[in-house]
Amino acid sequence: MIKAKYTKSDLEAVSDNPEWTAEDFANAVPFDQAFPELAAKMRRGRGQQKAPTKVCTTIRLSRDVIDHFRATGTGWQARVDAALKEWIGAR
Repeated sequence: MIKAKYTKSDLEAVSDNPEWTAEDFANAVPFDQAFPELAAKMRRGRGQQKAPTKVCTTIRLSRDVIDHFRATGTGWQARVDAALKEWIGAR
């Protein structure tokens, strides 16, 4: 666990930040309502594919297949795709 090391100047910089009152909490609004443009930028996903070559889908595979490919590390989904393409090519 990383422990934060605050300096005296760090603490002084926030010392004028008082505890919230019940009224403060009652007047608070969610982040996405207070800053809708910023919230929209933060929500952005990966965006569109430059050349849509893949389709998002759901497939149920046996546990041993998933365990085998996950054990190979990052990019295991691409290796499942490659294995299926290889299987198709062999037929």
